[in-house]
Amino acid sequence: MSDEFYLSLAIDKAWNYQLLTYPNPAVGAVILDENGKILSICAHQKAGEAHAELNATKEALVAKDYRLKSLFDNAKDPNELYSLIIQNHQNLLKNSTYYVTLEPCAHQGKTPACANLLLAVGAKRVVIGSRDFGEHAKGGAKLLSDNGLEVVYGVCAKECDELLEPFLRWQSGNFTFFKIALTQNAVATGGVISNLASRTHTHQIRSLVDLMVVGGNTVRTDRPILDARLASDKSPNILIYSSKDKFDSQIPLFNVPNREVYISNSLEFAFKQRFVMVEGGENFLKNLDFRIDWILIYRSNEFKIGSSLSLNLKLKIIHRTTLDDGELLWCKRVN
Repeated sequence: MSDEFYLSLAIDKAWNYQLLTYPNPAVGAVILDENGKILSICAHQKAGEAHAELNATKEALVAKDYRLKSLFDNAKDPNELYSLIIQNHQNLLKNSTYYVTLEPCAHQGKTPACANLLLAVGAKRVVIGSRDFGEHAKGGAKLLSDNGLEVVYGVCAKECDELLEPFLRWQSGNFTFFKIALTQNAVATGGVISNLASRTHTHQIRSLVDLMVVGGNTVRTDRPILDARLASDKSPNILIYSSKDKFDSQIPLFNVPNREVYISNSLEFAFKQRFVMVEGGENFLKNLDFRIDWILIYRSNEFKIGSSLSLNLKLKIIHRTTLDDGELLWCKRVN
């Protein structure tokens, strides 16, 4: 198999956690033993938790010696897991190859430096998709190369850079995306469309965003709560995008604790936040602000009677994520 094949496995895994790692990037890692056998395919799953390389190293070591599982599973945090791996790796990963979508970090933050981990377990080769130019994290590849590892850059670079784009945008100030649910025949109306897995995924993102935008007509018609109850007790702050500022105060979204609700006929406030989710239907999408070029489409496997969505909008599907019997299409507007 080629380097592109193995790195594509890491890319696919990382997309399962895209946006859910905020404010960190989504990163995937694959480890092969010295004979070319896949030992692990893992990703960074949540900010403050283990990085992709650490998760993959843990899984790879357990694949080599299952007795290590209970030891590693008892680690309270990534720092303790890192220490346990350093003390107990038994050279089981000597001459292994790591495939990572992003250059391993070289600094101690909330979690230890991944580049040092690769050195400690005796890896022989690392294949990297995207370079890390962050002031604090950069330098991992040079550290590895200086210590004798074979370092290969730029494999699946385009796909890895696309994976990294949301992170780079919110690091630069703002990443705003639009979310919509559609049936197989592109109907966006008529009650609940997406399955439980898709709704849970939406709620996971809602619990992380700095702001959620929704149209005034949706609020008046659907009377939603727009919380994150399927994933978290933390619900997003809301911007109601509306030319009219009068709403029934009994609409559930106004009565969610620890939430700020803003009403405006402008989206400028949204573009001043780092991570923003826009939820809406066909009308909102037809008049979408040009600055919003990422569209998330939760597509069910059902067909419904109704008017199919009709848009003069050209989209490129960047990735497809399976969510039970539905799928999430990660799309980007094409000029």
